[in-house]
Amino acid sequence: MDKTGWVGVLSPFVGGDYYGAIIAGINQAATAAGSGIIAIQTLDPGSHSADLSGVPSFNRPLAWEHLDGLIVLPSAVEAKYVLAAQKAGKPVILIGHDLDQVECPQVFADNRSGVQDAMDHLIGHGHRRIAFAGNLSVQDVQERYEGYCQALTAHGFPIQSELLFVAPDNHETGGTVVADRLIKAGMPATAIVLGTDRNAIGLIERFAATAHQVPQVLAVVGFDDIPDTRFVVPSLASVNQPLDQLGALAFSLFQDLLAGKQVDPGPRYVPTTFVGRDSCGCLSTGLQISEQQARLQFHDNAYLQMTLNIQYELAIELLRTHERDPRQLTWLSSTPALGGCLGLWREGVEPTGVPVDPDDVPDPWVNLVGTFRADGAPVLDVGGSMPVSEFPPPGILALTDGPAGDIVFLVPVRTESHDWGVLSAVGRIQDTTPPGREMMNHAGALLGVALDHDTMLRALMEQEERLRRAALYDQLTGLPNRALLFDRLHQAQHRASRQADHHFALMFLDLDGFKAVNDTFGHAAGDQLLIHVAQRLSEAIRKSDTAARIGGDEFVVLLDGVDGPDGAQPVLERIQSSFTAPILINGQPVAVGASIGMVLSTQGYSSLEEMLRYADTAMYQAKVAGRSR
Repeated sequence: MDKTGWVGVLSPFVGGDYYGAIIAGINQAATAAGSGIIAIQTLDPGSHSADLSGVPSFNRPLAWEHLDGLIVLPSAVEAKYVLAAQKAGKPVILIGHDLDQVECPQVFADNRSGVQDAMDHLIGHGHRRIAFAGNLSVQDVQERYEGYCQALTAHGFPIQSELLFVAPDNHETGGTVVADRLIKAGMPATAIVLGTDRNAIGLIERFAATAHQVPQVLAVVGFDDIPDTRFVVPSLASVNQPLDQLGALAFSLFQDLLAGKQVDPGPRYVPTTFVGRDSCGCLSTGLQISEQQARLQFHDNAYLQMTLNIQYELAIELLRTHERDPRQLTWLSSTPALGGCLGLWREGVEPTGVPVDPDDVPDPWVNLVGTFRADGAPVLDVGGSMPVSEFPPPGILALTDGPAGDIVFLVPVRTESHDWGVLSAVGRIQDTTPPGREMMNHAGALLGVALDHDTMLRALMEQEERLRRAALYDQLTGLPNRALLFDRLHQAQHRASRQADHHFALMFLDLDGFKAVNDTFGHAAGDQLLIHVAQRLSEAIRKSDTAARIGGDEFVVLLDGVDGPDGAQPVLERIQSSFTAPILINGQPVAVGASIGMVLSTQGYSSLEEMLRYADTAMYQAKVAGRSR
């Protein structure tokens, strides 16, 4: 799809019913304007949650050469990254948070007014002791707490510290912790407002396992109005924040900046709306759902089931690194991705290298090692390199279909032990799963583990090969050692026992003049001489023969397949002639010879050890008779 421009969306995760919903809103507005978006995950793949992980130290200009600017979601990057982007001429819009020293437009849900409406509603039900619970380290939740305090003050109620319960996270687990603290404190409140719906759902589920009923014992209100609120029992009252409108407003401000319009820095607010349901004590009207809503819910359930199946297939594919290289991205065929590309950090380049200017971000290079296209069309050439600021290649960007909900995703590929690179894929925005459970985060985590596993397997195979060579080959000359020689001898003996016309010969060689070389030039020169001798022996024998070093300056040659003494004569002559030319050691010509003893398998030896011993005796006789014989 042709685009007039690209905007990068930096987010801890690139999917889920919070981040994914905002990204979907940005994409809808961008598509209407003929633009495209690249969603960039800044958290390590496999991270459990954004609020528990903290703000990542993300410091790479991913795709900057493609991007006209950035829209940054909460807890995605530190202020220094945004300042570097602005210094590079990239306009920036923040959603749901602000950053110290960063001047730019910001878009917020009106967290305070929505909570104030919820408080007015609870007070209208007669509640006077209303608690608040949430993870106050998150700016949105902090603002919701401020709205709670403002509502109490407006109604003339005191702000009581014993009615504030700090949740450890924004998820169901945080709500469970709050429920236990409320019970332990003797239920000091008759109603509670929680910072997120997932906190509220966790609290309701915990209370369902006790004698405390909602809303009879405690009225409950959440925030976000996620789809689950309609279907939990009791249905959850909540404050609806239109995440798609947050994304649309952010993109509208971004367009104004690109057009050169005057856009003042500072916050813009999108209204939030309280939605009453069973959990706040409103009269229940049952589950009100239209046929269209039922069909949409069925579609969502089918999609989630498909997602589970995809993630299962994905895990199976990436666990089979012993069968295929995960770098080739063939495993993407088990997902709905339209295409993908894998860039691994170029060898020898430190991904987190310190930039020349501390206000800049480093731009390491990646090697393109794998690409994929679902339509079977030719994929991008692999083997090239590019700065990470130019990743992904334009061919990946061309695959996007914004109106269909398909965008470009970039996810780091990293494990605790290794930082591999970046995975790019073109696919559908997942905006109904919990944050971090989307396919891209799952794929990045599994791919990192698969690459670790593949590297470990390769290292083990290389180590096994090194150990095998160490056990069977002479470390200095590379020739077979005594163990491998006797293995080859046993094979030759087995063939001779089965084939009456198959014979073999054994030569025992001892160098003449080797000790003089050692004494004159040193042991290092002696080692060089042995290496040269091994090379000449290997060149003189046939492919079916074996030359082995069994110790010191002693070598053994197995001639497998000879017709009596005369059959060994050509090889014997080549070996002898190989010693006629001097060998250069440290630039000095050195002349050595070889005394050779030879025996034949037809001579009736009782064992291979005896055969080798007689060859050694024959060599000694040759040396006594005048050497080089």
